[in-house]
Order: sequence, then C-alpha cells, then structure tokens
Amino acid sequence: NRSTQHLSIFADGEDQTETDSNRVKDRTDMSARNRLNKIAQRIAQQGKPSPQLREAAKKTRWDIVRGDKVQVIGRHPESGKQGVIKEVLRKLDRVIVEGVNMGAKNVRGDKERGIPGKTISSERTIHYSNVSLVDPVKGIPTRIYKKVLDSGEKVRISKKSGAIIPRPEILKYRRKPVNSIVTESDTADEDAWAITYKG
Repeated sequence: NRSTQHLSIFADGEDQTETDSNRVKDRTDMSARNRLNKIAQRIAQQGKPSPQLREAAKKTRWDIVRGDKVQVIGRHPESGKQGVIKEVLRKLDRVIVEGVNMGAKNVRGDKERGIPGKTISSERTIHYSNVSLVDPVKGIPTRIYKKVLDSGEKVRISKKSGAIIPRPEILKYRRKPVNSIVTESDTADEDAWAITYKG
C-alpha cells in the first residue's frame, strides 16, 4: 500500500511540474507576442503623423499672428494669463506666448571650451485652441470676425466691443534680416541689369 501511495504521489508531482512548465511557457509566449505587437505598432505609427499633426495640415485660417496680445483660455494650467505671441508653429498647430507656460530647459555644456551645462527657464508651446485674442478696448478674450473696409483693407474686428484689432507692427519686419553686405562674389548692379539678349 505504501509503495502504491508513494508512486501515486510521485505521479501527481510530475503532472504538477508539467502543468507549471506549460504555464511558464504560455506566459513567455504571450510576453514575446506582446513585445512583437508593440514593435509592429511602433513601426506602423512612424509612417503616419499623429491626429494633431493631421488636423494642423488641414488648417488654412490663422487669425492669431506673431505680435498679437492673447489670453490663455480653457482648462490649461496657465488659464487667465495674458502675453504677446512670440512665434506661431503652424505645422504643429501651436503657439509660443512670451512669459507664459514657463518650463525648465537643460542646456548642454561644452567641456572643451570650459562651458558648464545649466538649466534655464523658457516658454513652452501652447495649443492654438487654448489661446484667444484680447479685446483692445475691454482687455478680455474675444472672438473675431473679418471685414473688408471701404479702402479695401481686410481687418479683424472684436465681437465683444466691435473694435478693430490691428495687425502687429512687428510683422512689417523680417525675423531674419536680409543680408545687405556686398562681397566680391555678388553680381554688380550694372551687370545684373545689362541687356545681354539680342533677338
């Protein structure tokens, strides 16, 4: 009786070991399959842009431009703060507002020159939908509509007060000034305007 009992316990132990090893094998197969699925998804996503970038590509109207005074609206942590637009990133559908949404940025140093690395505070981008133009009369965020004046000029008009929101003066100047330094490799004015074609 003892020997048969011992054999049955041994047989049960073997079955238990087999089921445990099968479970471990199944778990390993599942984790490997999950890893492969994640890699495949990552490769597939690299080819197509994110939904936010696709929406930005469709956009054709830009009512807010560089130099406009805006206020952060909606559920943004910086909601209620006002500032001037430093840059409009049209491809990303985002804006940078001066002095708003500040964040730490690490600047890498250069050991060869002896410049240490440091952390500076700079503006981070805000989604275009989270900012609104400020009414020049009431000083509160407003929607706008566009109107063509008798002179033929197209202007933005505030819906809150009906005041015209002028285009910023900064837009008259280029962000990157044209290089006006004349060198030897530049073509002379007389040569550029000379008529060389004889027809």
